[in-house]
Amino acid sequence: MLGFLKNPVVVTAEINMNLVALTVMGLISRLWGLSYPRAVVFDEVYYGQFVSLYMKRIFFVDDSGPPFGHMLLALGGYVGGFDGNFLWNRIGAEYSTNVPVWSLRLLPALAGALCVPLAYQILVELQFSHCAALGAALLILSENSLITQSRFMLLESILIFFILLAVLSYLKFYNLQRHSFSSGSWWFWLLLTGVACSCAVGVKYMGLFTYVLLLAIAGLHFWQMIGDQNLSNVSLICHFLARGLALVIIPVAMYLSFFYIHLTLLYRSGPHDQIMTSAFQASLEGGLARITQGQPLEVSYGSQITLRNVLGKPMQCWLHSHTNTYPIRYENGRGSSHQQQVTCYPFKDVNNWWIVKDPGMQQLVVSNPPRPVRHGHVVQLVHGITTRYLNTHDVAAPLSPHSQEVSCYIDYNISMPAQNLWRVEIVNRESDTEVWKTILSEVRFVHVNTSAVLKVSGFIGASLPEWGYRQLEVVGEKLSKGYHQSMVWNVEEHRYGKSQEQKEREVELHSPTQMDISKNLSFMAKFTELQWKILTLKNEDTEHKYSSSALDWVTMDTNIAYWLHPTSGAQIHLLGNIVTWASANVAAVVYMCLSLWYLIRRRRKIYDIPEDKWQLWVSAGGICVGGWAVNYLPFFLMEKTLFLYHYLPALTFQILLIPIVLQHLSDHLCRSLLLKSMFSALIVAWISSVYRVYCTFSPVTYGEPSLSVAELKELRWKDSWNILIRKQ
Repeated sequence: MLGFLKNPVVVTAEINMNLVALTVMGLISRLWGLSYPRAVVFDEVYYGQFVSLYMKRIFFVDDSGPPFGHMLLALGGYVGGFDGNFLWNRIGAEYSTNVPVWSLRLLPALAGALCVPLAYQILVELQFSHCAALGAALLILSENSLITQSRFMLLESILIFFILLAVLSYLKFYNLQRHSFSSGSWWFWLLLTGVACSCAVGVKYMGLFTYVLLLAIAGLHFWQMIGDQNLSNVSLICHFLARGLALVIIPVAMYLSFFYIHLTLLYRSGPHDQIMTSAFQASLEGGLARITQGQPLEVSYGSQITLRNVLGKPMQCWLHSHTNTYPIRYENGRGSSHQQQVTCYPFKDVNNWWIVKDPGMQQLVVSNPPRPVRHGHVVQLVHGITTRYLNTHDVAAPLSPHSQEVSCYIDYNISMPAQNLWRVEIVNRESDTEVWKTILSEVRFVHVNTSAVLKVSGFIGASLPEWGYRQLEVVGEKLSKGYHQSMVWNVEEHRYGKSQEQKEREVELHSPTQMDISKNLSFMAKFTELQWKILTLKNEDTEHKYSSSALDWVTMDTNIAYWLHPTSGAQIHLLGNIVTWASANVAAVVYMCLSLWYLIRRRRKIYDIPEDKWQLWVSAGGICVGGWAVNYLPFFLMEKTLFLYHYLPALTFQILLIPIVLQHLSDHLCRSLLLKSMFSALIVAWISSVYRVYCTFSPVTYGEPSLSVAELKELRWKDSWNILIRKQ
């Protein structure tokens, strides 16, 4: 029974020593001296703020992309025991002792190091020689710009890692297509493709470019499968569903999960939540939630409310009035109604309170039981402190003469009667009898007499002059098709009014509410709002000293100074290996020229290379040239501040093309032994020059050793490069 113990248990394994060596070299090149410099380097000042907010569980919005990359950086801080207490306000600021610099930079460095063996495996899966694959890995290993970008708390190396992982996984899956659905490796690589694509998109939206490329390639491959008569209809449907599950459904589910984790972790109110809706803010701990806790849900006649404009641009603001009136005549000579000013005020104030009144009754308190206001009801809005009614009439607004002035009505005993009836329209209603709800309902106020809609002025820079205290203009806009968020308001603070006397009511307006009703949003509601803010929120694009255009990247006519030592000449720059960049451009041109030549001759029934080699050539171009194009060309259409590091994903694909072109030239164009020998010698010389340039620029890649002024001047190979030289 125990006879099997007579023989030893033997486990055999194949170890690719090339992969092992490349991985070790990648780790050394990226992890060596990782804590140096112990100071904030370039965009660490930007990403570090988000890491601190994660550590403190404070909500934030970053318009640069999804949260997965930020969470990975925060994971490094969490593992290192970072408490989030550091002021990220200046590049070059020395890190305090509580900041685990090595841990914060570890994940980007690991991702950058693993890109080296991934490059090797991608070329192997593309059916190129191990020599070509080794060359691609060594080029990635010695690319100065990729080293620099992966050694700091930045996201590009993580993005490139997931991009390359997605490409490798799909190639492995494609090469295993002869296996059935029961093959574990077939499913593993297909599912890993979808997971890696989702992670790439979750790090930065730039990952979407490669995801779309792989979907297109997968679609083309499936189209070819449809023509395979050996596959039954059932088999084709199964293949289609498997790809749909792995490449669409799982990535979407993972993308949602990134936001779910993000919103679960960041449950506390902070400075960024002010751009979100009142409902979103109320779902966070502290902040608005502390103010609105216990408010009545249904707005009723007699309710005391504050009205926040949903647009939130150029800043959040609340419908507001004060005792001051519009000037009799404006600076341009136009006259006004001289009524009480109504504005949108960007701060919480007692003058933001309004009372919802039933036009048919005089009382300003909530009846028992309360009578809720519904969609379509006509109301009057009474200013809480001055008790004047919100009004508009056919008088031009001060800054927007094509719109109506909005005021609180003062009876001057002249021929201008009050026009103070407003119809409540709930924009996000589910039925025409829906009740107006605190925070949740988004409403428009349509003026009954003129059909004008209450809105924050769309006039650019519509802040009133000194007589209006620089507050935002509120106007009545004639009703038109559709609606804009500037026309939409929601009740943020709400209480049931109990005091009919004005003095008692003023005291009441300063008092907190007591009733207890929860207004938690669902995850999908919060996700939809946050996703929309990320896509539409635009910071003011200012010209940066190191910003550049996409045209500057291909020839590396620009650089970025990442860090400068406060006393010595030590510095770190984002600068590429100029020999590699030039070679990548030449390889792309040679590939496209050769492909065009082959296509023309194939059209003439002249086949210069065997069919299997031609398919290999086309497949490699689809991945490498396609990857370069989709990660580079979209930047010509973007209206945003661009930097050299945006080119790194495209550059990575272009670098993979270099050994592919070199092997093709050696195999198919160098036909004689002499030509092959000469070509090999040229390659050796070229590799030596790549290594030489890598060593030359290593001091500004790693930040040490410190260079003299003369040595720094020698590194300025292009006049457009900004090498920092201290004045003597």
